[in-house]
Amino acid sequence: MCHAGRELEQEGTAVLSDEVAKSVEECARAAKRAAPALAAASDEAVDTALTAMAGRLLDGRETVLDANRADVAKARDEGMSAGLLDRLTITAERLTGMAEQLRLLAGAPHQERERQLSILDGGLRLVERRRPVGVIGANYEARPNVTVDVASQLVKSRNAGVLRTGSAALGSAQRLLDTVIAPALADAGIDSDVVQLVPRMEREAAAALVRLPDLVPLVILRGSGESTRSLATEAATHGVRTLAHADGGGVLYVDKAADPAMVRSLVVGSLDRLGVCNRLNLLLIHSEARDQLWPVIEEALAERAVTPSLPPHDHPIGYEWALDSAREATVTVAPVSGVEEAVRIANEQTSGLAAGIATEDTAAANAFFDGYTGTGVFWNAPTRLLDGFKLLAVPETGINLDKVPGPRGPVTYTDLYIRQYAVLPDRR
Repeated sequence: MCHAGRELEQEGTAVLSDEVAKSVEECARAAKRAAPALAAASDEAVDTALTAMAGRLLDGRETVLDANRADVAKARDEGMSAGLLDRLTITAERLTGMAEQLRLLAGAPHQERERQLSILDGGLRLVERRRPVGVIGANYEARPNVTVDVASQLVKSRNAGVLRTGSAALGSAQRLLDTVIAPALADAGIDSDVVQLVPRMEREAAAALVRLPDLVPLVILRGSGESTRSLATEAATHGVRTLAHADGGGVLYVDKAADPAMVRSLVVGSLDRLGVCNRLNLLLIHSEARDQLWPVIEEALAERAVTPSLPPHDHPIGYEWALDSAREATVTVAPVSGVEEAVRIANEQTSGLAAGIATEDTAAANAFFDGYTGTGVFWNAPTRLLDGFKLLAVPETGINLDKVPGPRGPVTYTDLYIRQYAVLPDRR
């Protein structure tokens, strides 16, 4: 009896998985069919679409906020942690910020579609051309604002997209697609099918999205470290490239020459939101400065209702608290002997997202900058600044930490193209 029941359960799971995979593939095929229309769109049409998205987002703010409130209420009833609820929530202020980012993106310069590199022998010239990828996928969890961020970046770079979000944010994402993104594209004369949203809640949809190399050759992955790494591995086995944002956690090294007021400002400013990757996660303090600066640091942590994890630690020193739904309001604190040890820890025991130094000593700052190999490095500035909008004044699709050539740091529309070399007669 148990064996037969197990067979029925397995059969039902297989049918469900097939349905999910089919749904994802249908979205991918629709996006691919529409992709040429976007690739051929004029700069004016693209910017008109982005401006229209901003307008529709503001005009339809109540319907978007209503959908988001429903998502948040459901997630709260299901026991979602405070940090994850913060990511899920679209406030009126955040919605206005989303619209402003869309307007700034519309006004940002378009990438040159081609540029001359050199003149070759035989009366030929070499040109570098930028071509869209075609269709780019994106997987992200409880962050409905990412729906607009990624869709707008894809439109600006003339790539069609297949977006997949988790069940918690699906209602908000669908409302954003139906009332903001799709009609704005249509208003600009662009086929609205270029942006697809997978209408499935199942986690299998994420795996299905990274198994379609002929339809979706590149997928942007954002989310918790373990799940994102697993998807990146799955993608690699199917020949799909990824831009993965799996891990985070900002580091702050407090040097013995740090200004106490600056230290306090950096700690408070780096903990304004606890569920984001670029928040303060690890605080390293020069052992000679601990007695002097600890009262200031302790006061700053208390202001943000954050608990310090002090030695001896029962966890890895680079443990990312933003991913711990039960203990998000925690910062690891550890003494170090100086810049060299701080850099070694930041390089070898953290994700390599971002690290900063608080000091008034230029030599110490230079040594820190020269030694740290991570994506973003900061001097008397919070790691929260490692963000596409804050650094580059355009939204980002994520922050790439790869230590290989290619887009690194905040990935924006300027990174989402394929380089093509063209050799042609010099007939200028």
